[in-house]
Amino acid sequence: MYETFNLSTEREGLIDVTGRVAAIVAESGITDGLCVVYCPHTTAGLTINENADPDVVRDLLLGLDRAFPDRGDFRHAEGNSAAHLKASCVGSSVTVIVSGGRLALGTWQGIWFCEFDGPRSRRCSVKILKD
Repeated sequence: MYETFNLSTEREGLIDVTGRVAAIVAESGITDGLCVVYCPHTTAGLTINENADPDVVRDLLLGLDRAFPDRGDFRHAEGNSAAHLKASCVGSSVTVIVSGGRLALGTWQGIWFCEFDGPRSRRCSVKILKD
């Protein structure tokens, strides 16, 4: 099964997409397999991380800003090199085991869409593979 969904993003931030992905898994009827979530954008990404404490999102963004600050000596004409670096570091996909028709995430885990160069209209693809 293959499906896409769209997002409208702010300038920079993380959006919890766990519910959307879980709904796609449930609708698929697949009870055991793999779920791949893919982001086809070069200044955004996906990660699995804690979804219970909102300070984790804040700290992730702060850490990425410190690791990849916007620098005056970047040469990319669009001026968003820091966003490209963050997206490369975070990655463009996540894979989650599907067991019993549900995402096999840990207790505190969620799937996050990471925007580093918004606001934008973005898209995610979800592919569910039957075991």
